[in-house]
Amino acid sequence: MTAAAEPIEIGRPRGRWTPRTRLRRVGPTGWLGASLIAVVVLVMACAPVLAPHDPGAMHTEDRLSPSSHTYPLGTDEFGRDLLTRLLYGSRYSMGAGITAVAISLSAGTAIGLLSGYYRRVDNVAMRLMDLLLAFPGLLLALVIVSVLGPGLTHAMLAVGIAGVPVFARVVRSSALSVREQEYVEAAVALGSTDARVLLRHVLPNCLAPIVVLATLNLGTAILSAAALSFLGLGAQPPAPEWGAMLNSGRNFITDAWWLTVYPGVAIMVAVLGFNLAGDALRDAIDPRLARS
Repeated sequence: MTAAAEPIEIGRPRGRWTPRTRLRRVGPTGWLGASLIAVVVLVMACAPVLAPHDPGAMHTEDRLSPSSHTYPLGTDEFGRDLLTRLLYGSRYSMGAGITAVAISLSAGTAIGLLSGYYRRVDNVAMRLMDLLLAFPGLLLALVIVSVLGPGLTHAMLAVGIAGVPVFARVVRSSALSVREQEYVEAAVALGSTDARVLLRHVLPNCLAPIVVLATLNLGTAILSAAALSFLGLGAQPPAPEWGAMLNSGRNFITDAWWLTVYPGVAIMVAVLGFNLAGDALRDAIDPRLARS
């Protein structure tokens, strides 16, 4: 007579990597990054409400004035309120970063999916990406915007194109792995079209690295767009973009230090926020970092 089988315990397995455990992995630095992003986004959304003056209003009698009750962060060489221009500048800098990453993400994801799924496309597409990767990102953006001409729109396009190879390589790597899974083979055997397989099975399983990379690249894109504006190839005066404000304030750095310090701090806060949030998001999503 055999012993009675032990009852099987049905429930959540131990050490399962749930959204709640992922949330626990977001440490203090991740919450700090999310808080900085929230502040920048809030400032960008509420700039007209928070700004004490018009960003283009000139008060020549108050030019290069230090911090005061009327001008909390001082004025620039034309007597424009620096705080107001910083608040409105968040729209230019954040908008440039988001647009550039959107260009990189859409083009890079499409190229990466096609390269990872179709072997005949892989060799040609990846050699082109290798050619673009041979140039540093900012240098490639400089070449592109030099050909297109100065302007914030061209700067966003240049930064976006420079970021395409990174997204393409990451998505291709994920697509190569997902393509070999049983559920993809089953979908193909059941007669699903390539487009359906890519959009319903391959792409959703590549979203985790895409989201993390997009978050990290937002900081880089903001910094690159500001660098192009600082060099005179991005936003043009009188647009209150942070990089352009740095460029105009460097001539008065000894007499009016606030013209360069405050825009630099604004860029640092935005970039730091996205970098910290991106690192925390990577740690939370990556199952290899899961704790039992």
